[in-house]
Amino acid sequence: MYVKVCGLTDPDTVDVAVEAGADAVGVVMNRTSSRAVDAETARSIVDRAGSLLDTVLVVNDMPAADAARIASDLGFTVLQLHGAYTRADFDAAAAIFPRLWRATSLADDPPLEVGAYGEDALLLDAPKPGSGETWDLTVLTDRAVSGTWLLAGGLTGDNVAAAIKRSHPWGVDTSSGVEASPGVKDHAKVRAFIAAAKAAS
Repeated sequence: MYVKVCGLTDPDTVDVAVEAGADAVGVVMNRTSSRAVDAETARSIVDRAGSLLDTVLVVNDMPAADAARIASDLGFTVLQLHGAYTRADFDAAAAIFPRLWRATSLADDPPLEVGAYGEDALLLDAPKPGSGETWDLTVLTDRAVSGTWLLAGGLTGDNVAAAIKRSHPWGVDTSSGVEASPGVKDHAKVRAFIAAAKAAS
């Protein structure tokens, strides 16, 4: 099970994620998010991670091409375009940065085929990303997703195992579910989440 811990705001949490066996960490650079960091902080997180895991730049409110340039300049390994980006946006980003993830919600009625916009992976989130709200996974019974896709939305160390068993994702993503407060990760919760997700797979 591929495990991503998103919304990091400090490099120390990278050490915890690596030690606990995470596969990726995410950094948010949206203008309106409580977890948004500046370029200097983002670079410090990427540098701390080195080649030990994937580093994912998450954006939802800037032009895709601009985000791709930032991802390249700061040394990220993945760019996650979250929300209302179009196939044209993905094409523009792909011309600059090679590894893209598409993050969306079923509320937007997106195409569920992994790679529909040329992305390497698909992330299915709650209607309000980063809210910590869970969503009804039973809808995936009639809208099967396969391939390289991640489940997100209200996942915690307490519920991730059941969510994995119900929806059978390739990977899982958490942010608010392992926080002490918005943007501040609880290291014990990070460890517990990763252990539960790995054990469930």
